[in-house]
Amino acid sequence: MGVIQDAVLVTAFVAVMMLLVEYLNVRTKGALQKGIRGKAWRQYLLAIVLAGSPGCLGAFALVTLFTHRLLSLGALVAGMIVTSGDEAFVMLARIPGPFFLLLGIQVAVGLLAGILTDFFLKKKDLAPEEKYKEIPFHDEDTLPPLTWPEILDHLKHCSPARGTMATALVLFLAAHLAGQVGPKEEWASITLGILTTLGLLVVLVVPDHFLEEHLWNHVVRIHAPRIFLWTLGTMVLIYFFRHDLETLLHQSYGPWAALLLACLVGIIPESGPHLVFVLLYAQGDLPFAVLLASSIVQDGHGMLPLLATSRKDFLLVKTINLAAGLLTGCCFLPGELL
Repeated sequence: MGVIQDAVLVTAFVAVMMLLVEYLNVRTKGALQKGIRGKAWRQYLLAIVLAGSPGCLGAFALVTLFTHRLLSLGALVAGMIVTSGDEAFVMLARIPGPFFLLLGIQVAVGLLAGILTDFFLKKKDLAPEEKYKEIPFHDEDTLPPLTWPEILDHLKHCSPARGTMATALVLFLAAHLAGQVGPKEEWASITLGILTTLGLLVVLVVPDHFLEEHLWNHVVRIHAPRIFLWTLGTMVLIYFFRHDLETLLHQSYGPWAALLLACLVGIIPESGPHLVFVLLYAQGDLPFAVLLASSIVQDGHGMLPLLATSRKDFLLVKTINLAAGLLTGCCFLPGELL
């Protein structure tokens, strides 16, 4: 049951983020796209700020922006290097001093890796353009201020698409408020509740054309089912092999073998296996370099939405971050072994 709840959470949050991004872009007449794309440093800064927050919500937001061509591949790489997924909460509680040192190194490594990625890999190296849709903007997409009579008319003559989306968001919000789905951390839970409420308001008030073309046909019919199925399938697979993986991780290995294993485990798009490295370090059984490499490569659940959109780009980002984690770990580990 927990696997299904996690899949619903990922799908719902990414879908809400996508519809809010679409709404804001049209509301600002395309200024959102132009503002983020304007300067590379803005993209890196946004990626680091979002990814630096504990948990996976910031990483989900990054993938949403990337799949709308609002962030470069390098910005996504930088963000995924900086994020530590749900393990960040445990590190804040158990090892706050090393965590902030870790985060600072991740930011430096992420910026360097992101800049190098954008320098050497151009758009031609990404998945075909049809995999990602830039947010379409047409003259008829303008959103004039709505009056209460118009909003009430939308609700009175509710289309099947509006009714379906509103009902789904209300049910998800109710389940979240009841504690059935959603993150356990208070700030993350509040953030999810606020964003879901905003998404519901958007669904209730936008004109029919915008709702049908941008939200229903794009977000609900294309992205949401694919994200849910890929997320659920991946989590089910990990669930059945998780015990064997954790048993392997708890066995005794030398520091270099542990470093390699930490990086390989980091490829798994799920929070949980990486927690072993946090706990072993907190107990004094692992060098800092191994925890650092694990944190650089792993991104919690953050990359699951990209896995649902493009396996090629998922593997590309993971390969770059794997190389960054191995290289950084190899630079730090010899000094700790002296």
